[in-house]
Amino acid sequence: MKFGTMLYSTDFAMRPDDFAVACEARGFESVWLPEHTHIPASRRTPFPGGGELTKEYWHLYDIFVALTAAAVATKHIKIASGVVLVTERDPIVLAKEVASLDLISRGRFIFGVGAGWNAEEMENHGVAFDTRWKVLEERVAAMKEIWSKEDAAYHGTYVNFDPIWSHPKPVQKPWPPITMGASTPYGRERVARFCDGWLPIDMMVEDLAADIADLHARVRKHERKPEDIEVSIFWAADDVEKLKRYRDLGVHRAIMGVPALSESETLKLLDHYASLPAKVG
Repeated sequence: MKFGTMLYSTDFAMRPDDFAVACEARGFESVWLPEHTHIPASRRTPFPGGGELTKEYWHLYDIFVALTAAAVATKHIKIASGVVLVTERDPIVLAKEVASLDLISRGRFIFGVGAGWNAEEMENHGVAFDTRWKVLEERVAAMKEIWSKEDAAYHGTYVNFDPIWSHPKPVQKPWPPITMGASTPYGRERVARFCDGWLPIDMMVEDLAADIADLHARVRKHERKPEDIEVSIFWAADDVEKLKRYRDLGVHRAIMGVPALSESETLKLLDHYASLPAKVG
């Protein structure tokens, strides 16, 4: 099982490029950064995690600027989005951003995607909450066309364009691996249909063994191979025994969460996380 890290990359946390360098030096396989373009001041939508929303959510760097900084500063570690809110980005522009980052990172990008949970946030971007998954699916399908075809066109309900030319194309073929941030059966169905990985949040999963079995059954139903779908646990438990259970269930990657701390506190936490792989075995 591989180990990655996720930083709340805010303007008061450790810089994302310095963080990525520190993670690479400690042997982590991947570094993940989250996205919120903003948080509506109304706060009408409750935080799914419960309690008050912390200020990290409205202090995040733009995810592609931060990921590019991390990519340029490193050589080997994978650079990943955890996750891009596809409902809040134009698919033609997003396709170019993903391809550009994959090229700049020399094929190290993992494209984590999600629809988001904050209704007002996506409404500010012109997307109704009850259409969010349909919008995401069409935008992902349109981006696949752009990445893989010279004359790319897409005609759907929410995305519609005649043939276009768009370069660069991604280094990874036919596109960077797409992993879906979702914890429900509906989310696993979307993974089975059009993604390359499943990215549930640890605290949102009640029975991981049953959920993985369900995912594999759905993947087979769509005539795909379960071994081709990576399972990554987001904000993985800092618990050796639980990490061993992940490993035994065939989880490919544990992603350890790093809050927005001072640089010295962040490095101390990374040192602790770097000790876990040897303990897990």
